[in-house]
Amino acid sequence: MQTEALLKIVQDVLDERKGLYITTLDVRNKTTFTDYMVLVTGTSDRHLKSMCDYVASQCIENGLQPLGIEGDLGSDWILLDMGDVIVHAMTAQAREHYQLEKLWSVDAPKTSEQLAG
Repeated sequence: MQTEALLKIVQDVLDERKGLYITTLDVRNKTTFTDYMVLVTGTSDRHLKSMCDYVASQCIENGLQPLGIEGDLGSDWILLDMGDVIVHAMTAQAREHYQLEKLWSVDAPKTSEQLAG
């Protein structure tokens, strides 16, 4: 699957599943382990888990197996590694605390940002 097609699936699923403040960072020129990071805020740990599980299932249906998932119910941050696209699903408090956009977007352009819901 092409990276852009994978990214579109991820973004669409997060939007459909009512993810908030979906931000996509293009990190191709900053790192070699992924091309895009998608950050999304969820309203609860169940919401985070549900969004990541559904992204993973949609990717599997399209022939791409997730490389890994870290975090579970009770977590305020779940990371879903799809290879070329990594999803960081976080509570609002975790997102504010870790400020991944600030860390990664110094030289990484935001390709999109939207408020879903």
